[in-house]
Amino acid sequence: MGRFWSLLFLLVPVLGVGIFVWAAADIWPLRNHWLPEDISEHGIAIDSLFDFIMYLTGVIFIITGLAMFIFLWKYDAASNAKPVQFVHGNHVLEIVWSILPAAILLFIALYQLEPWSANKLARPSLPGPDGVLHTDDDLPMLPIAEVTGRQFEWRIRYAGKDGVIGTPDDLHTVNDLRLPIDQEIVLAIKSQDVLHSFFLPNFRVKQDVVPGMKQHVWFTATKTGAYDIVCAELCGWGHYKMKGRITIEHRDDYDQWIKDLESSQNLTELASR
Repeated sequence: MGRFWSLLFLLVPVLGVGIFVWAAADIWPLRNHWLPEDISEHGIAIDSLFDFIMYLTGVIFIITGLAMFIFLWKYDAASNAKPVQFVHGNHVLEIVWSILPAAILLFIALYQLEPWSANKLARPSLPGPDGVLHTDDDLPMLPIAEVTGRQFEWRIRYAGKDGVIGTPDDLHTVNDLRLPIDQEIVLAIKSQDVLHSFFLPNFRVKQDVVPGMKQHVWFTATKTGAYDIVCAELCGWGHYKMKGRITIEHRDDYDQWIKDLESSQNLTELASR
């Protein structure tokens, strides 16, 4: 039975790699089980980093699985009459298996510096009070919308006619974020209650939303359509239903939607008086 178990262990890397390849090839029944379509300018850097780490860890996974199979097959008790011999340590081997993982982790840390800097540190150029584009960290971000996570929905508000978010003429929606295509978008995100995670899978944007902090994310959409907004942090019993929609439109359609939202909100306010 010992060699039966070794063959069973061999199935782990074989099936593991096979399923990954199956999903990546987008073949039924694993269709749409790989990364969602990337429709952002910066997504290619995120996907390249993901692929690199997956290939690296995949090679280690295969080597580990094959090593387990070889040892289980070679040293099966039913096939070896020799008594067990214990080894009390090998300093060279211990040094190697300590340094090698450390070197791999250090390499990954250095390899990801450029994508991290480009997507998390390189702030977009935004018009300042003088109308000139600035990237100075001392200048405030000018978001197109503010997204607030709360149990269990995303509350979104846009600036009204005064162009400033946080004033009485703000425009409000729930779970419905609309943005223009081919424009560098900045969103302010915050939480009203607990820790959430603002996740836009198709835009390769994911940022924890921490109570008491206002943070910013930015991206440029390259394709129109409706896509998911999800919470990637377990935030309570209703976490499963904390899902919104982000719609990317041409600028004219977006501007018209803002006008319609403003008219609708004004009518609602008049009716409530």
